[in-house]
Amino acid sequence: MSTTPPATPLASDARPLTMTVEEAAALIGISRSSAYDAVHRGDIPSRRIGHRILVLTEPLYELFAKPPSTASDPSDATT
Repeated sequence: MSTTPPATPLASDARPLTMTVEEAAALIGISRSSAYDAVHRGDIPSRRIGHRILVLTEPLYELFAKPPSTASDPSDATT
């Protein structure tokens, strides 16, 4: 009788929950410095744990899955 191992929270083919700022920069094709600037502005979703900054993988992928907004978009208009 064989038993299957218990399911793990992350499947082996799933993305990791976080990545480094350097990994995020390489993924989206910007410099390390630009990535840190974007993190500090809040443009790249991240969490600070101690002195480390970790980029949240799924929100980053979702951010780039959306079509870019344009200035002529009426929903972006401010009054």
